[in-house]
This record gives sequence, structure tokens and C-alpha cells, in this order.
Amino acid sequence: MPHLAFDIGFCAQLGKLQGTVKQGVFDAWEKFERLTLDQLFKDPGLKLETLKRARDPHIRTIRIDQGTRGVVLAPDTGDTYVLLRVMPHDKAIDWAIKQKASINTVTQAVEIRDIAMLDELTPAYERIAPAPDQRLFANVSDGDLAALGIDETTLRQARALTDLEQLEIFAPYFPQDQREVLEYLAAGFTVEEVWRDVVSVNLATASDEPVDTADYATAIHRTRTRIALVTASEELREILDKPFEAWRVFLHPSQHKVAYRASYSGPAQVTGGPGTGKTVVALHRVRHLLRHLRDGDRILLTTYTHALVAALRTGLATLVEDEALRDRVDIMTVDAFAGRVVSTSRRPLRGAEEETRWAQAARATGFAGTAQFLAQEYKHVVLAQNLRTRDDYLACERRGRGSALPAAARALVWGAIEEFTDRLTADGVRTYLGTCAEAADILAVGGPRYRHVVVDEAQDLHPTQWRLLRAATPARPDDLFIAGDPHQRIYDSKVSLKTVGIKVTGRSAKMRKNYRSTHEILSWSTALLVGRPFEQLADDAGNETLLGYRSALHGKGPEVYGADSEEAELNALVEQVRRWLDAGIAPGEIGVSARFNKNCDRAAEWLKAAGIPVVRLRGEIPADSEAVQIGTMHSFKGLEYRYVAVIGVSDGALPYPRAVTPADVDRLQHDADLLAERCLLFVACTRARDGLYVSWSGKPSEYLVEADAVR
Repeated sequence: MPHLAFDIGFCAQLGKLQGTVKQGVFDAWEKFERLTLDQLFKDPGLKLETLKRARDPHIRTIRIDQGTRGVVLAPDTGDTYVLLRVMPHDKAIDWAIKQKASINTVTQAVEIRDIAMLDELTPAYERIAPAPDQRLFANVSDGDLAALGIDETTLRQARALTDLEQLEIFAPYFPQDQREVLEYLAAGFTVEEVWRDVVSVNLATASDEPVDTADYATAIHRTRTRIALVTASEELREILDKPFEAWRVFLHPSQHKVAYRASYSGPAQVTGGPGTGKTVVALHRVRHLLRHLRDGDRILLTTYTHALVAALRTGLATLVEDEALRDRVDIMTVDAFAGRVVSTSRRPLRGAEEETRWAQAARATGFAGTAQFLAQEYKHVVLAQNLRTRDDYLACERRGRGSALPAAARALVWGAIEEFTDRLTADGVRTYLGTCAEAADILAVGGPRYRHVVVDEAQDLHPTQWRLLRAATPARPDDLFIAGDPHQRIYDSKVSLKTVGIKVTGRSAKMRKNYRSTHEILSWSTALLVGRPFEQLADDAGNETLLGYRSALHGKGPEVYGADSEEAELNALVEQVRRWLDAGIAPGEIGVSARFNKNCDRAAEWLKAAGIPVVRLRGEIPADSEAVQIGTMHSFKGLEYRYVAVIGVSDGALPYPRAVTPADVDRLQHDADLLAERCLLFVACTRARDGLYVSWSGKPSEYLVEADAVR
């Protein structure tokens, strides 16, 4: 019986397809399930046609609906066809005739390349190429390239390349796995590293037998990273209606290996840049752990903000359909968990009130420094190092602090801290971090609450919060699973997991491939961070880098706009959003972000006045998917949209002076605050999948100017 499988390239289109086109795909799939091959070729509605000028007879087209065709791989052997793309009629024909299918002799997987474009580009670049020893892959032998799955056709093309810019030109037309190998090598990875991180995880089976390059029937079933074999109509409906389901099918082997490892001997960690699938891996890990959970055991799935909690709850509901099983997972912020453990009626202290109370403590004890200094000393030294007594504080090393504090002054600082905490207790008030410290103490006596703890967006958690999570689960195999990215650290907390009793040595994985944003958006956004150091989560020394971080998706580059006034900038925003809507983008697929709430409010006001539906993000993800979502850069963390407008990126807004500790108060904290402001802009920009628009009024932010000089 014939089958119609689905290529990952088709699934990448799902968010853009109209309902009638999706229905046409479903109808075509049903015909493959119902008819014989002979009937399929004769079916007048399907029109499974060969193409006169096709570079590969295996590439054909089928009718999806009036004016839309699907491009399929139609092999000579077997009965499984693969839907590669869905496009308007003429574009589908033009794309299809240029493609060529092959089977990789190393990975044993099916590959598709734009052979027409590659044949056109290669001779031109060969003519202008310098001497062989000056080319991009001069230091990699033909044998090593072949061992990594580079076939003779791609080898010739790769040997013509001189630099990374030329590789980027060729990349969209290369077979996906081979392109990934070349990108890793060009980024500086060794042959051994590329084999380990790219090729080995794509291998269908370990075999010394030669690969039959004509056996597409077997190769299609071995192409785990790109081809989904759908066996039930309900499953296909979910894929078509919920794009998350489509990407769930295509969990990359490198991700699958991390998420579904049978067991880790202790805490495990996955890191990676925005869009690399860390959250998806964390959700899959929860799914795996649920399958092996004993009676009475529970899982804590936790993160930093309420908006991220809502996103995790939605993702898990999609991934784990069994409600009874899902109910064994508690999903909440770390602070909410601490409040549940402490079970207190004391109200949490808000930011402005906390600053006032620190100033009062300084006056009461005669401390001549600033309230800001006291607050940071308490957070980054006393709480971070879990110092409980005056003697502990007087004897400690003030790691991470860039301001001198004579020994004689420490006693006065400790007195101010005691004054602050005693007054909180007397007034029935608490801080969030203080509650976490109290909760950790309770669990240390009363015992852990969970069998497993899974943490998302780990980079923004404070050492006190990590001690709480460490106390929440017993130290044994599969206790903690951690996902994070130091490049997205937008709060001023830093931690070495080792110092809080969490050792992930030998149990860490790094994701480098972005599945969300286009290459153009990713390159533009990454320039904001070039040359800046990012401390790793797991180690006391060493920096995290974006080496090898890349996207396989391509599209238009970001649009930037500088306005003379805020009103002109808002008018331009309305025009931009209107263009997206007129192009068929649903309102709920558009996000508008700014540094401050006041900018968000004005943007909402302007868009509403233009008749555009909007909803403000305020801690929770709104249920209204038929409105443009507007929120601060902080609230956009962990979210994604097809199109994003980042507004108000002006001088004086990023970096925001009030968010940056003066250098004369603390030099190291000053540098950390500047980096956090830079990361905030990076996070906002990398929420975009298909389109990014960035604007300012007056002078642009220095971050934009510096990044523009790097590009």
C-alpha cells in the first residue's frame, strides 16, 4: 500500500499555509493510503506528473488545490513517496525541476540538493578561486571529507570556496547533512568533532555493508532527521493543525539522544543559543521521565517567569496527552515553589519598596554608602554564598564584586543587612530570594519533594534558587535536568553550578543549530554579542561561545528604521504591522517589544487607533491569538513569533542608565549590567522566526551602532 511521508522542509512551511492548502495535503495523503500505485498515477485529481525539464526523474508534482502543487520524491523502489514542498503552481514547477535526490553513502539518508543552481555557481567560483592552499577547506583532506559524508559532487563545489561568505551563498543549495558538515568545519571544528557532533548522530545504523545508492525505499525509512512517516489520519491532523506537533516529529537525533537517554548518573545539562530547541528537549525529557516514574513520585518543571511557565504548560499538554500522567508534573516558577514550601502569609517585597528599605537600614546603622551597594552586597555575597553569621561574612571572599570594602567597614555593612532583614520579619514582609533560602532550609530538614527536577532558562537563576532546587530532589541518577543559555542572561545573577552542589561534568550537551530564526535574522542579532565574554553555567572558569551557532533557514534580513520623533516611529510601526497583516500574517503571529512599559502602552494605543487588535503581555501569555501581542523585552523571554517589531532601541534606552550600576560603585557589576542590557536586545530580536523590524527615534542605541560596525 502506498504512503505519503513528509519532509522537514514541508513542515517548516506549516505556519504559512492557508486552511484550504492544509486540507488539500490531507486529501492527498488519504489518497495515498487508499489507492494502489497504479490508481494514484491514473487519478485525475492528484495528477502525479513527471516534469519535462526535471534534473531528476524521481522529483514529481501533485495537485494540492486549485493553483497549488506539491513537490514529491517518487522513488523507483518501494511505495513511500515524500512531500518535499507545497508552492503555487509555477513556483513549484520551477523549484522541482532544479532538485536532485541522492542517498548519502555515510549517513545512509536521502538528500535533496538544488543541482541546477550548484551547477551554475560552481564554474564561476572555480574561475576566480585562488591557489588550492588558500581556499576554505585547504586543511581538510578529500579522504576526511568523504568520511564525513561529502560526496564527489559536493566535494568539487566545496573545493571552489574561498571564505565563509562564499559558503553562505552555496549553503541553501547543498544537501542538508553535507551543508552542516561544511559549516562546522568552516567554523573551526576538527574532523573528529564534526564526526562526533554531526555525522554520528545522523547515522541510521552502524554497518560495514556498502550502501545501495538506488534503494530509496530503505533510505527513506532511515532518514530520521528529516522525513516523518505518518500512519494515522489523527496524527496528520495534529501535524497540520499544530506546528509544534510537526517539529516534535523531527526531534533531531542530537536532541533525541539527550532527551531520551535511558538514565544520567547525576545532574545533566543542555546549553545552546536561542531557538536551538533547549525547551523542547527539556519537555521531551519530562515525557521520558514520566514513562519511568514510580508510584507516588512527582516531577517539578520549573523556570524563571510566569510567562515561561504558561508556555511550558502548553508545550507539555501538547506532548503528553495523558492527563493523569501530566498531573504528576508540577509546573511553576522557582519563586512560586519556594512560597509553597514556606507556606507563609508574609507578602513579597516589591522593587521600589526594597530600595526604600535598604536606604532606611543604611540611615539606621550609619552606613555612608548607597542603598544600591547594600542590596547588591546582600544578593551577590551574603545570599549567593549562603553566609549566615557576622563571622562568616567578615571572613568571606567577596567573589564577583568589583568594589573594595575594607575589613573595618564590613561590620557596618553586616549591621545594615541585619537591620534590613529584622525589619522585614517585624513587618511581615519577605523578599523572593530570602524565601528561597528559607525554603531550602526547610527541605534540608524535611526532605526532598520531587523525584526529578527539570529546569528551563536556567541562566537567570540565583545561587539561592539553585540551592533550593538541589534540596528539592535527592542526589541520585536523573535528579536534575538543566537547560539554559548564558547569552540570554538578562538578570544580574551568575552562578557556578559546582559551587551549589550540582556537578554536570561528563553530562553536558551543547545545541548549536537554530530551528527558529532565519540565517539572516540570526547573523544580524548575533553581531550584538560579538567579542563579549559569557561565563558558563557549569564551571568556575572558561567562557561560553557562539562558535558554530547557525540556522538552516533562509529569508529576508531584518529591516531597520530610524525616525526623527517618537510619533514618526509609531506611525512607521503601524505601517509595518499593516504590511504584515496585508500579507496574510495572522495578528497572533506578530509580536511588538520595547524596553519599557510606557513604549509598549503607546504602541498599543497607536495600533488600536489604526483598527489593529492588540493584547498586552503582563506576566502571562494571553489566550487571545487573534491579536498582536505587545510586551517588554523581559516579557518576551522564551516566546516566539513569526514576525517581531522591536521598537524604541534608542540612545538612552539601551543601555538604560538606571539599570546599570555606576562603575564607581562596583566596576564588575557595571560591566555585568551593561552585558545584561545587550543580552536583552539580543533576546528580543531572536524571538523572530521569519521577519524582524527594529526601530528607534533620535539617535540609535550604541549597541546597534557597534553591531553595525561588526557586520
